[in-house]
Amino acid sequence: MSSRLRALPPPPPPPHLRTWPDREALLADRDRAMGELGGRLLGGARLVVFLVWLLLLEIGWGLVGAALVTFDEALDPFGAAVSLVLAGLGAGALVPAAYFQVAGVRRDLAARRLFVRWAALDHAPARDARHRAPGLSLAWLLVSFALCAAGLWLCVVVPVSARPGATTYAEVVYGVGAGFLLWLTGLAGAAKAVAHYRLAVRLLSPAPPAPRPDARSASSERPPHA
Repeated sequence: MSSRLRALPPPPPPPHLRTWPDREALLADRDRAMGELGGRLLGGARLVVFLVWLLLLEIGWGLVGAALVTFDEALDPFGAAVSLVLAGLGAGALVPAAYFQVAGVRRDLAARRLFVRWAALDHAPARDARHRAPGLSLAWLLVSFALCAAGLWLCVVVPVSARPGATTYAEVVYGVGAGFLLWLTGLAGAAKAVAHYRLAVRLLSPAPPAPRPDARSASSERPPHA
């Protein structure tokens, strides 16, 4: 288990071990844990890390693409050696970036499960309003939409604009691969933003008012005696 996973707030204790002196103490701990977990899911720092790993993915793929182009055009052993060096550098950037992107998804799932468990402890609309984080969800959604649009544009434009004899297969593979990484990363970010907002609305929306105990339908009342 990574240190980032260990740094997550602990889950709420089981019912038989809960020792909060009153409801206010429970709500304070609940609010603190949900605030930290929400920041781990959609905070500005999390978005920066998300984009940094995407940048490293693109750099790694760019080096791999350069290796493909160099190898495709190599006419001597020196060119082939340069392509191998570029491929090694690209793999050195691509593999860790892919690993940490996947690890980020796992951390998000763990934080989401903890968020659900803390939210289920009680219901406090006044405190919970900030945990819906509509602004952060919208920011993630807009950034992810831009990434998806750019990725799809590359995936379509690069093959369409390729010209036989002028564009090599390696160049097409490089362009489509770069677009696919953008599209896949943007799709993951958009899915996370929408999932968090839907979860927050479902768990943290104000509960509907309970029916008054003395309210009775007119049809259930006995008619007055004549």
